[in-house]
Amino acid sequence: MSTPITTTAASRTLTIATGMAITVTEFGTDTAGTGVLYLHGGAGPRTMLGLAGALAEHAYGIVPTHPGFDGIPRPDRFDSMADLAEAYLDLLDELDLRDVMVIGNSVGGWIASEMALRDNRHRIGAIVLINATGIKAAGEEQVTDVRGMAPAQMSELSFANAAFRPDFAALTDEQRAGMAANQRTLAVYSGGAFTHDPKLRRRLHRISIPALVIWGETDGISPLAYGRDYAAAFGDGHFAPIAEAGHFPQIEQLGATLGAIGDFVETVVKDTVVKDTVIKPA
Repeated sequence: MSTPITTTAASRTLTIATGMAITVTEFGTDTAGTGVLYLHGGAGPRTMLGLAGALAEHAYGIVPTHPGFDGIPRPDRFDSMADLAEAYLDLLDELDLRDVMVIGNSVGGWIASEMALRDNRHRIGAIVLINATGIKAAGEEQVTDVRGMAPAQMSELSFANAAFRPDFAALTDEQRAGMAANQRTLAVYSGGAFTHDPKLRRRLHRISIPALVIWGETDGISPLAYGRDYAAAFGDGHFAPIAEAGHFPQIEQLGATLGAIGDFVETVVKDTVVKDTVIKPA
């Protein structure tokens, strides 16, 4: 008998085929062999927990912490977005999930794209990119290189509403050190170009599963035209702008983000298990 979905979150560590440990926070219970994988950006897994919690009533959710973030060890030579993509495909194998929706914010969207390109076991049913990085756009507007920026400046570019910006003056020395360590890890994974893989955009047409690109319209990190170009690069790409939101629309405009995902599921992701596991639009 199936176990009902619950909104309770719990953390555990799983070992994938390569022997590497991955720490995940799980929402709900897997009842149908499917679910949603949430991939965070440079600000860490906490940026995806609200979205995962909001969908937990409807879908089993997994929020991994990228190795090297929040004090989790990063193995030697594990140092690229491709490495992360392959590790999370191994994670889906370990959990034996299919028709998974992968939702990634910022570099998490980059990782989701890399996963879809490598998904030769057909674990993924759809991807959702939220203000993603990863491509060199065809137009002039590109992702801002934030290396060397003060945290407060990055925050100002990232949030449309000042009320959502962290109070950096209130952070402890330990918290500041943790944020700096996360940014160093991000730089390792991102490579020399930092904001993108120069070859990624021209490969995205090979992804045949539906792709939704959600974009906070006032993002000072990843501009709106960049998001539109990202969506256009996919074989089956769709674009949903979110007003009054910056780099983290899932935080600033959670309801609108859920609505965009629900509409995508109802109108595009048809006749798959994913359709029955993701919230429907209000």
